[in-house]
Amino acid sequence: MTNPPPPPPVEPTLVPPPSAAPRERLEAVLYEMRRVVVGQDRLLDRVLVALLSKGHVLLEGVPGLAKTLTLETVATVCGGSFSRVQFTPDLVPSDVVGGQVLDPRSGDFQTRLGPVFANFVLADEINRAPAKVQSALLEVMGEGHATIAGESHAVPRPFFVLATQNPIESEGVYPLPEAQVDRFAMKLIVGYPSLADEEEIVRRMASDPPQPRRLLDPDQIRDLQAAADTVFVDHRVRSYAVRLVNATRNPSEEGLGNLEPYLDMGGSPRASLSLVRGARALAVIRGRTYAMPEDVHALFHDVLRHRVVLSYEALAADVRPDRVLDAVLEAVPQPVVELGSGRSVG
Repeated sequence: MTNPPPPPPVEPTLVPPPSAAPRERLEAVLYEMRRVVVGQDRLLDRVLVALLSKGHVLLEGVPGLAKTLTLETVATVCGGSFSRVQFTPDLVPSDVVGGQVLDPRSGDFQTRLGPVFANFVLADEINRAPAKVQSALLEVMGEGHATIAGESHAVPRPFFVLATQNPIESEGVYPLPEAQVDRFAMKLIVGYPSLADEEEIVRRMASDPPQPRRLLDPDQIRDLQAAADTVFVDHRVRSYAVRLVNATRNPSEEGLGNLEPYLDMGGSPRASLSLVRGARALAVIRGRTYAMPEDVHALFHDVLRHRVVLSYEALAADVRPDRVLDAVLEAVPQPVVELGSGRSVG
């Protein structure tokens, strides 16, 4: 008589208890997202940083790299409402924020809120819509509310916009206005997975794709955002962030006069704010109550690459924003910050 096969292993419960520290909660969230999205660990980490810092993300990558799946997974794991807007050339602003519709029964106009009124909003292929539609997101992304027929309507909290764009197409697309681009806290470049990761993707997704589980709710996300707001930022860390951003505007002040012909515009003060807020969020994910210079250093490319406007000379010389930012990081030294334990970083 043969023994029956052993039962399949029971997957451990990843829901952290209410008393869990923020880092434990966030580690569980990242683990759950990585069960579904394979080979994009850095992308998931940065998306979580933007969510905790109350920012928005612009994703650039060719089709088929799990950009849509990423936000759907984040929305499911974090327990918030999710909506998707497919941007097309014939889209109008009311398709995004909503508008007034006539009720045939009462004969009155009623306000119908658009898909942007959700916790997690995917603006898919945002550069396929003209500037008039893209600008419909300006107020709601920057101010947290939209005006419809003279009335202001607040979006739910938390509110997170993830927009995608395809970098390889030039027909039927509209470049994002600078004011729109600056509303995004980060621009992330999504690349192809490694050979091993792609094989794992095929293994997981070919038959029975894993389904993400809900680990948080909007109230808990707001608590984590509040925890990020309380992270201590030493004045030297703050000064380091400002110096980095200023170097993209005035490179000669940091001994980078050779970059001036390549730069038409650098980062705005909003970039400095995004760096500091992102550093706070990254500190929470890493289990610290204080930000370090290395947090600012790690986020610099993601926060600045879409805010740096290159000149025609740079384009002719095939100079990319990341190369300019590499030179800035090398020129501006990290400060040495003494921690309470006597340890120094920088």
